[in-house]
Amino acid sequence: MSENVVHLHKPTDPPTPDTAPTMLTVVPDAPPARPVPLWVRSGRAIKTAVTHDTTKTAARAVARHSLYTFNGGRIVARRTWDGRTGARYERMIRAAEAAGNLEMAEEWEEKLQRFRAARHHRRMDLLHSPVDAAKGVAVGTGMGIGALVTLGVVMAIDNGDVKDVITPFAATVEFIGLLIRIVQIVWGPALTIGPFLALLALWAVGSKQQAAPQWVLPAKARSGEGEPITPSIVVKALRHLGLPALRNAIKDMDDGGAAMLSPIVIAGCGVEVDVTLPLEVSTIEVQQRRRKLAENLNRHEHEVFITLPEAARTIRLWIADSGALDEPIGPSPLVTDETITANYKTGRAPWGQDLRGDRAELSLYQRHVLVTGRSNQGKTAALRALALWLALDRSVQFWLGDLKGIGDWAMFDGIADVLIQGPTDDHVMQVTEMVEDAVDEMNRRLEARRADPSAVFPPLMVIVDEAQVAFMCPALDDQKRPYGGSKATSRYFMAVRKIHNQGRAVDVLMWQGTQDPTDQNLPKLVREGAHTRASLVVGTESQSRMALGDKAVDDGAAPHLLRQGLDKGTLVVFSDGITMPKGQSTITVRTHFIDDGPANEVADRAKALRNGVTTLHAVDRSEASDPLADIASVVGDAERVLTRDILKRLDVLNHDAYGDWTFADLKRVLEAAGVEPYKSHGLMNIRRDDVLTALAERDADGSASASQ
Repeated sequence: MSENVVHLHKPTDPPTPDTAPTMLTVVPDAPPARPVPLWVRSGRAIKTAVTHDTTKTAARAVARHSLYTFNGGRIVARRTWDGRTGARYERMIRAAEAAGNLEMAEEWEEKLQRFRAARHHRRMDLLHSPVDAAKGVAVGTGMGIGALVTLGVVMAIDNGDVKDVITPFAATVEFIGLLIRIVQIVWGPALTIGPFLALLALWAVGSKQQAAPQWVLPAKARSGEGEPITPSIVVKALRHLGLPALRNAIKDMDDGGAAMLSPIVIAGCGVEVDVTLPLEVSTIEVQQRRRKLAENLNRHEHEVFITLPEAARTIRLWIADSGALDEPIGPSPLVTDETITANYKTGRAPWGQDLRGDRAELSLYQRHVLVTGRSNQGKTAALRALALWLALDRSVQFWLGDLKGIGDWAMFDGIADVLIQGPTDDHVMQVTEMVEDAVDEMNRRLEARRADPSAVFPPLMVIVDEAQVAFMCPALDDQKRPYGGSKATSRYFMAVRKIHNQGRAVDVLMWQGTQDPTDQNLPKLVREGAHTRASLVVGTESQSRMALGDKAVDDGAAPHLLRQGLDKGTLVVFSDGITMPKGQSTITVRTHFIDDGPANEVADRAKALRNGVTTLHAVDRSEASDPLADIASVVGDAERVLTRDILKRLDVLNHDAYGDWTFADLKRVLEAAGVEPYKSHGLMNIRRDDVLTALAERDADGSASASQ
């Protein structure tokens, strides 16, 4: 018989399964928990109830509607007081004096005098009104009795009953009695309901004005997002801007600072208002607090723009509707309208929209262009959109160097006379020689203009995208001159400077796109030579000054405050070629984005207008040149080409091989191939068919010799 053993302590050695007896472990009971006092439980319950979201919401609602009613009464009382006294005029006078606008103060004083005179006239009329009223009542009563008697007589004659004479009197008495009974019935409830209706009216006034502290307002109203801009909101934002002089000046204005503001007008996807600052406050102080001002207006920093109009001590605020700047602006007219054309001299390129929502159109006539900004923000797209529009004018020529070389400008193959694409030093050398050839073309035109002042030349656009690659290129030529840099020996720098100096006169224009401007990759003399300067988002204010100039930034331009990645294609433009709001020196433009597919379609339309352009591409300099084949290449599809144009094209194609060529060298190669130039209208030409025939015969002779 097995024995049950009770162990009071836990065994240290675990028993085996076979020998393990049945064991019961007795564990002492834990001491009972101390009861929670009633006052603690009650306090916790009260705290939970008080801090519950439902309780907070209910308390906030009660406080809100109570304050609506109370402050609504204050608003009605003030309106009544303003309507019966000259308090409003006196406030406006003091506000105008505080703002230093004495002319406005005099105007309000004249209005106050007219108001007081009219009020005095009304009060004098009240002295005679009791007598006039008594006379009016007597006359009215007499006329009423006479009318009733006349009516009764008519009725008596008609009915043949003398009693009908008093019938109108009886009916009138009964009607008056009915009115008295109605008043007796309604009077009691009206006395009871009337105060509640009055309170409801006051509540409606306070609710409409949201006359309550922020903490009791609904969550949406407290955030202020999307809240319409009113004068009180603007003044409140200025008062809490952190400028003691501005705060004190607004405090001294009895009208609450309203006299500082012009009318708030709708401007595109936002509103615009001019603020005349008090004497103690400068415009720069407000500009430096743009972020705080935007937050006080319940907007993000990028949704508030501060510019300086012509008026002294005045800032112009453009305040966007909440979230409006994050919406796309739509496609370019170049894409949606296939009938659109371009005119270099009189037309304007449809570039995008300004902040008001109006079309932003840029004149390119005789203007050098510089577009800069951080990488991947839309610089190439903005520059390319201008070139695509101008390509629709068949008279415009393009020499184009893309130092990124990933095909952003590939659609200009067949439009541009020269197209160089690539990021290497060799491509920089070719682009530099292209710009130097443009300088030679400019000088030729200048000489022709001096000989014939009426001479007209086709516009030549020399475009270099990613120009910072050229400025930073360390390569040297055979004479140890650097291609890059900003010294007088720098070939690219000096060529650009020469075009900036004189190219405009003969329509040889320089367009450049560059990244992240510095003094090293965008020298001062080059950036200041551009007539149209546009900047996407940049990193610092100093870079904004490099991109647009000191005047533009001092007047409020701030591309460094645009948002990286979010404001792609948004440019701050400093140019006389675009319509500016009155009193401003810059304008913010949200450019249309033309993707590669639509860009190719626009380019195809431009190619159809140009009837075949042979585009010269960069060549490998290590290959041996073939003069006759190169001549055939530069002739392209043209039926005939001037010999001077062939020399220029050969120079662009391979400057090392053909840069020193003269007409004699060209004639030597052509005569050896059996091609004879001919004169037409006094100029020497070469037929394409003659060159192709000579090239085919040479190749045929070469094949025959090889077979032997």
